[in-house]
Amino acid sequence: MNQPSEPDIPAYEPEDVDLNDPSLYLNRELSALAFQRRVLHEALDERNPLLERVRFLAIVTRNLDEFTMKRIGGLKQQIEADVTETAPDGRTPEEQLEAVHETLRPMLATQARCYRDAIRPALAAEGIEILDYDDASTTEQSELRTYFEESVLPTLTPLSFDPAHPFPFISNRSLSLAVLTRHPNAEDPTFTRIKIPPNRPRLVQLGNETRYVLLEEVIRANLDLLLPNVEIVDTALFRLTRNAEVRRNQEIAEDLIDMVEDVLEQRRFASVVRMELAPDADPRIRSTLATQLGLDEREIYDLAGPLDYRDFAELTDLDRPDLSLDEWTPQPHPRLNGRRQQSFGTPDTTDPSVFRRIQDGDILLHHPYHDFTDTVQRFLSAAAEDPDVLAVKAAIYRTASDSQIIQSLITAAENGKQVAVMVELKARFDEQNNLEWVRKLEENGIHVAYGTVGLKTHTKTALVVREEDDGVELYSHIGTGNYHSETAKGYVDLGLLTADRDIGRDLTKVFNFFTGPSLDEEFRELLIAPVTMRQKFTRCIRREAQHAQAGRPARIVAKVNGLEDPAIVAELYRASMAGVDIDLIVRDICRLRPGLDGISENISVYSLVGRFLEHSRIFYFENGARAEPTAEDDWGEPEYYIGSADWMTRNLDYRVEAVAPVTSPEIQRQLRFNLELVLSDNRKLWEMDSDGEYHQRYPDDGERVISAQDILMREALKAGRSDDLAAGIPGDYPLAAELCVVGDGEHQPTASATQSESATDTGGATAADRASSDPDATDGEPSEVTDGGNPEEILSTYSDQWYVPDSVVYNYTVRTPDGERRYRKTKAGVTDLLERLYSDTE
Repeated sequence: MNQPSEPDIPAYEPEDVDLNDPSLYLNRELSALAFQRRVLHEALDERNPLLERVRFLAIVTRNLDEFTMKRIGGLKQQIEADVTETAPDGRTPEEQLEAVHETLRPMLATQARCYRDAIRPALAAEGIEILDYDDASTTEQSELRTYFEESVLPTLTPLSFDPAHPFPFISNRSLSLAVLTRHPNAEDPTFTRIKIPPNRPRLVQLGNETRYVLLEEVIRANLDLLLPNVEIVDTALFRLTRNAEVRRNQEIAEDLIDMVEDVLEQRRFASVVRMELAPDADPRIRSTLATQLGLDEREIYDLAGPLDYRDFAELTDLDRPDLSLDEWTPQPHPRLNGRRQQSFGTPDTTDPSVFRRIQDGDILLHHPYHDFTDTVQRFLSAAAEDPDVLAVKAAIYRTASDSQIIQSLITAAENGKQVAVMVELKARFDEQNNLEWVRKLEENGIHVAYGTVGLKTHTKTALVVREEDDGVELYSHIGTGNYHSETAKGYVDLGLLTADRDIGRDLTKVFNFFTGPSLDEEFRELLIAPVTMRQKFTRCIRREAQHAQAGRPARIVAKVNGLEDPAIVAELYRASMAGVDIDLIVRDICRLRPGLDGISENISVYSLVGRFLEHSRIFYFENGARAEPTAEDDWGEPEYYIGSADWMTRNLDYRVEAVAPVTSPEIQRQLRFNLELVLSDNRKLWEMDSDGEYHQRYPDDGERVISAQDILMREALKAGRSDDLAAGIPGDYPLAAELCVVGDGEHQPTASATQSESATDTGGATAADRASSDPDATDGEPSEVTDGGNPEEILSTYSDQWYVPDSVVYNYTVRTPDGERRYRKTKAGVTDLLERLYSDTE
């Protein structure tokens, strides 16, 4: 397949719809904060084990810190540069910044209230107490004072601000205590900053019990030892967040390493974009900090509580299984484990190498259900040690601080193999770690590429070149996640191990670009950004619109981390208006508004938030798969893709990304099952409405709870113990002829489509409920479709041609004249289809 030779498909252009209308697009920053509200919900949700709620309390702090550093920092830079260009939703940078502060402030207040009113009392009820200093006993206070004097005080450096001392530098995200002191006979108090030492335990344990006092409270209560002979006028806890959007022009940087080191240094001293401050702080503390740090009032967040909850994650290590989720250990892959199976499940007693197993057929890896060490690490370790391997190449975006992946590459070089590594120095917040790995790799004689001018390298790929009896073979790994053994335990990611020669050749071109002068613009199989990926995805979306217009089945399911690119959003709107059914599983940012009458009523947007971070990218295009193509047609087979790219402008235009087609029927079946399972989830899945608000799906009373991540863990356990290579697809979740349709069951309505449908779908809503919430129905009056036909009349006229399916996604099924089924979500969609299929034949 030579992608550029594929003919362009013209866009479906609906009448009377302006796809540049800002009202069709949600704001990126507010959408990102909506995701953080869903993360915060995991701390609020009493159905979660208590220590899991504590873990999410810490995650929210980390996530919102990064959002503030990157997004608020970026908006401030735009404002300072007098940028007035509006975002796709019509907001200027100033308007966006105002909206962000208005949204973020109550979220942080909710987090603090959650800790104060829910988490802390619940912990105390379970014998895990976080005490105020004054609530400790006299004996305990004495022990704390001794601990402070011996183990904390020597680490502290009080920094005063007065005519003899400049205002102190305050580091990013450090927790600080502001202290006002007054010398005897002095009129004005002195401001002093005391940094809460990060190298001392934040939760100071009392004896051997699970009773703690926060370190800042210990310091506050013993300031007389640190600041003797002065009056303590007042104290207040505060915390700063600095801008992380510090950049230098790569075009004029002589050395990329020097540039990155300079950026890291600048980031330490970057401007402050937010200050969290105790709400009862003395006005003199508040004004001193605001003036010296250049903060306006909206950048000061008055927050009660500990301010920084990241350290509370330590509590999740307590041996309290009754308060925690069941532990999860990633499992061996059934194709790579000790059972030594061949393609059809027959045990292979010859113990073939990992390369032989890949030759037997492509292998889909699914982390953290499959063990990263036993799969990806094993692949690269085998390459390092195998005498027949000629070369190993890898692209590293993020990796662990003690990375065994890096060690395997070093070992490969020591064993005489050609090793080339692309390390992306501009991976945000991992720059320092990556710099250290670059130096270590180069010390071992490995050629390292640091990145490319104007582009980030985000692809997660590795290539092994091996000499075999019938010539040189290429073994490729295409992943959706980083080569990072720690995040692989908590991020849901996919990887494809393949010996497909065309994919290997494409990867060879990509790696040549990292060290050579230019990026090829023609690839056989891979979708490569920024040269072919946007074109190919656009073509796939438009092709589905063509199928829908021709009356053929048309369907798109995409699972991504973000959907931000306005051009892709517009293409999806066009496809929806052409009649394509679209389900989008978008973890984080989503600009698209589903359920807009006449525009996106065929689109649903979901987000899954669970114990693992959903990070995999899957793309499904039906391509007329349920129709009957002729011999001349180039459609009829569904297309699946996985890879590193989201549908965001940065991924499609400003990063090097790789997305691979999946052609193995068995792996397609696994991907399809994963998509179905997520869309069937009634425990952790959220659905977006047309206003951009998300609502979590709940099971009905007595209904089976479906948690996609829990089911995948159980299935990974079963697969690791089974000789059946199909294990991983549970028998009690049958795959039907349609994505997201359960079995072959159907329910005929007994009366009108909106009044008497009583079948309950597996998502917990009755068909009547679904009809009443149909965006095509307003105030009880049916909307007009096609040439003005009444939906009730059309549904009644063709009552034998449609029914209500057992589905969590679809509300209607239409029987076509050739015996096929078409699934629709809305009344407008089904009535339009019925007219197109049957009105011309009567």
